[in-house]
Amino acid sequence: MPNIVVNIAVIHEGKILLTKREDFETWCLPSGGVEEGESLAQAAIRETKEETGVDVELTRLVGVYARLGSWSSGYMVHFAAKPIGGELKCQPGETIAVEWFAYDEIPDPLSIGHKRRINDAIEGANGIVVLQEIKLPTMPDQLTRKELYERRDKSGLSREEFYLKMIEKAEVQEIVEVGMNNL
Repeated sequence: MPNIVVNIAVIHEGKILLTKREDFETWCLPSGGVEEGESLAQAAIRETKEETGVDVELTRLVGVYARLGSWSSGYMVHFAAKPIGGELKCQPGETIAVEWFAYDEIPDPLSIGHKRRINDAIEGANGIVVLQEIKLPTMPDQLTRKELYERRDKSGLSREEFYLKMIEKAEVQEIVEVGMNNL
């Protein structure tokens, strides 16, 4: 069974809050898995607080994204939120930076699939359903996270270099299946 993950676009005064992942040193939306006995909304609020230190109020459902292919299949439920308290801080073992970015200053590299999700949140998407098919010709299909990290650590590359090499020939197809086709 594929994973169910929440992504949260915390938006405030023309800026979006992003985290830099420790495992590959890429920027992404605050994200994480839904725990047993937890609602999607509860998971989104918890993950944002854990990864960024910021308390949020969810403002809308941006959409649901099915990530299929050779890159860690799963379903991402993507919310927009506004900050209501807390202070920026990293989550040891998960994030190495947490920063606000103006919409026209989104950093690189982004985790694969997040550019679409960030843009959808900024552009006001509401309740869309998106298929993101990701194929990584340079990697075997369906590696476990542990196997992927072992490859990364044995590569002799920095975490970011390994990630960029891994996705450099990625084949990404994104299809809006339900909702705003003009996004």
